[in-house]
Amino acid sequence: MTTAPLFPTPTDEGRPPFTPADVDALIDELVAIVGPRSVSTLDRSLDRASRDGSYMSPILSALETGAPDVVCYPRTVEAVPQIVRAAVRHGVPITTRGKGTGNYGQVVPRFGGVVMDMTSLSTIHEVTDHAITADAGARMIALEQAAWAHGSQLWMYPSTVQSTLGGFLAGGSAGTGTIVHGRNHMGFVEAVDVVFATEDAEIIHLEGAEAQPFVHTYGVAGIIVRARIRVEPLQDWKCLYASFDDHHSAFTTAMEISTISPLPRLLSADRAEVVAALPKDPAFVTGRANLRGIIDADSLEATEDAIRAAGGRIEDVRDGLVQSIKLSTLSYNHPTWWLQKAHPGKYFHFECQGNALVEHLDEVEGVYDGGMLHLEVGYEMMFGMLNGIYSSPEQMAAGVPKLRELGVGIHSPHQWYVDLDADRVQALAHKTDPHGLLNPGRWM
Repeated sequence: MTTAPLFPTPTDEGRPPFTPADVDALIDELVAIVGPRSVSTLDRSLDRASRDGSYMSPILSALETGAPDVVCYPRTVEAVPQIVRAAVRHGVPITTRGKGTGNYGQVVPRFGGVVMDMTSLSTIHEVTDHAITADAGARMIALEQAAWAHGSQLWMYPSTVQSTLGGFLAGGSAGTGTIVHGRNHMGFVEAVDVVFATEDAEIIHLEGAEAQPFVHTYGVAGIIVRARIRVEPLQDWKCLYASFDDHHSAFTTAMEISTISPLPRLLSADRAEVVAALPKDPAFVTGRANLRGIIDADSLEATEDAIRAAGGRIEDVRDGLVQSIKLSTLSYNHPTWWLQKAHPGKYFHFECQGNALVEHLDEVEGVYDGGMLHLEVGYEMMFGMLNGIYSSPEQMAAGVPKLRELGVGIHSPHQWYVDLDADRVQALAHKTDPHGLLNPGRWM
């Protein structure tokens, strides 16, 4: 877990010393590189490029976190190093953006400059029995569909399935498949094509161990333009929905069935109050807690037996890619999003981990007024989103020592810092971004 502050204090540390004249000169070069239709200073373009999912945080949503001066939309991977060279010449910061689905403000341009929207770079180049190669703007759902058509499946994909490949590798971490394969910096990536922020920027191809340092770096150490990621043989997945009288039984059962082999691809659980906020579905029964998972067909009988033995009730079992995707979109941060949508302005959340989430469930939920835990089974550990009724940052901070005393790890979704191995990433960025132009303002 990160040692970053729980909440950010905006400062100008790391702000590149560029001027409006530098931006104007860069815009002229961008038009020459990508054409006038792929460069925008319109208010609607700048506004869209100023936002991500950080509105889920009452802390971040109350801050003025930054806005770009210009947005550009490269249509080819080869245009990216040209754009970077131009930005370096003029000393203008560059923030790379995919679909902007992250929840922590890391894609918001802290100090302005140019936002490079990568969503047009969506080509899938190759699908083999071992891997998929695609450009950074390819959506994860498209990659999973391509894998299924080939008789394969991605090692993992995020709960926001419309996320781009580059966005997931740079700013994401976990999702469907994480129970087996861990997080996306743990062997998921075989190779990357990356662009550094130097005067002679080019596309650099990195394989294996040389590629791993550029995963989960929020674009501060290099711009991923293409990647090769791991796939495996497609399994016969069943989407199982079960209900329980109470969430204690649901959470304990999730912990139990997470070890049934072949392992689940996803396991999520919610108490009845959170279930009530989810999209209407016959498998979500009013007043009952819910356990849902993507289960290998060979594990289904044992999983159903364990659920029934714990007092649960099987509500439905569904097949197919569409159902797997649907269940994936109800995992990780998404139940919190639905809860906040149902009760605007009422709840905040912390990301938590550790088996204490289940073993000390009452104490964990009791830390905050209205405490409600959404549970995810992760790689050898339980993960969760702890929701509480919001009153102030001080109230949020006061509960953190209590959670840590219970053995709960905390990650704050209310800050925009590089939060994984930050010292190593910063040392890398000093080499690959010597002028400090790549997504600046990300260091605590």
